Amino acid sequence: MSNFDHTGLIQEINESLAPFRKAQPETMQGFGQLARAAMAEGAVSAKHKELIALAIGVTQGCSGCIGFHVKALHKLQCTRAELEEMLGVCVYMGGGPALMHTAEVLQAWDGMAPK
Repeated sequence: MSNFDHTGLIQEINESLAPFRKAQPETMQGFGQLARAAMAEGAVSAKHKELIALAIGVTQGCSGCIGFHVKALHKLQCTRAELEEMLGVCVYMGGGPALMHTAEVLQAWDGMAPK
């Protein structure tokens, strides 16, 4: 696996979407509202919702999703043990492809860890 820069990827995605945000403000506002509502603290904690979102990103092979959700999990003080346990479920449900993206998540986790 190469050195994948998830922080740079997040920045590139945000920059690439800037014109789309201007061209489709209602769509992007709607997406933002959906994200805030879905990820809000509730019966399921925000941290657990982020773990679920990352699991979906892993099983769908979405590097951008991996970057954004790993960053959020660091902010929510997720532990590496919690992350690794969730990744075990991803590998169980997604097989070899999920295992390959597990390596990507671990690299992102280490690379985005607060210093």
